Amino acid sequence: MKRKIILRGALGFPFGISIGYFITILTSLIWANGYYSPCVPELISIMGNEINAVILQTLLCGLLGIGCAASSVIWEIESWSIVKQTGIYFGIISVIMMPIAYFTYWMEHSIMGFLSYFGIFILIFIIIWIIQFIIGKHTVKKMNSNLYKTK
Repeated sequence: MKRKIILRGALGFPFGISIGYFITILTSLIWANGYYSPCVPELISIMGNEINAVILQTLLCGLLGIGCAASSVIWEIESWSIVKQTGIYFGIISVIMMPIAYFTYWMEHSIMGFLSYFGIFILIFIIIWIIQFIIGKHTVKKMNSNLYKTK
């Protein structure tokens, strides 16, 4: 298990950076009026210049990728219920995501900013969880069908 966590974490770093970069492209398409905006202006201001802000954001996206990928082994612990797996995974990801979102200024630095960002985070988590659950259910149904055919 420890080896899986390390391997997934190592693969998660570039994956996290890739997703972070993809998100900056999407947000630039929506809000930057035809320009590329690699990070929020507040982060650039705090970091002193754009390159420092981008480096910090890139490292934190990589760290987020490590956390998500490494903690994915939770889904393979068959002795745990789906509720326990979901709760522990959500807790770990929340503890990783919220400080990163705060330090990169992805959320407004206020109680309402935190609550709205956390609400969006929960909504996205639920949507992804439901999609994964449906895919898993379909896979099990297909496997059972194949088993039935071989009998």
